[in-house]
Amino acid sequence: MAKGKFYVVWKGRQTGIFTDWEACKAQVNGFPEAQYKAFETRLEAERALAGAYAAYAGKPASSQKWLFAPNPPVAESYVVDAACSGGTGRLEWRGVHLASGKKLFHEGPYENGTNNIGEFLAIVHALSLLEREGNALPVYSDSETAIAWVLLGRCNTDLEPDERNAALFALLDRAEDWLAKHPGRHPVHKWDTAAWGENPADFNRK
Repeated sequence: MAKGKFYVVWKGRQTGIFTDWEACKAQVNGFPEAQYKAFETRLEAERALAGAYAAYAGKPASSQKWLFAPNPPVAESYVVDAACSGGTGRLEWRGVHLASGKKLFHEGPYENGTNNIGEFLAIVHALSLLEREGNALPVYSDSETAIAWVLLGRCNTDLEPDERNAALFALLDRAEDWLAKHPGRHPVHKWDTAAWGENPADFNRK
């Protein structure tokens, strides 16, 4: 358990908020299936305690910061992100439902891609999923470049196609075709990392 200022115990010998690790540890150490997590502020801890442990389990505290922001994102929305091993390398992307944290899709890895390509494909994937579901929800991405490409209707990458990324470029063709056929799309917004914390779809590899 990472150190924090306020420790929430949902399941332990005693439940509640504890202000030091030793007090928290006394409640959870050796307790079967104990549920606990550290938070940076008492407000975060109080709101977490009022909710369910499942909403916080396995997630960095920063991914929940949006819950406490003065001007938070729309909870009923899809959030997307991508991860690439290096400037050009193995690429994957995914999307989550913001309010519940439920994973909606996870694609990859694909060889010889770039992060911007993954961010672009993630947005289009989310948009097409919303279209199929008949949901009019906003989509959030922390990539200004990918959002601009979606608005443009094409992936404006400098990456050259080759044998390794042929499957990836086939997906780009499909994504651009989908954008061309769906001009009236759901809104795509910039995820405000400074105000809301890490994008909840982030792969936590930074």
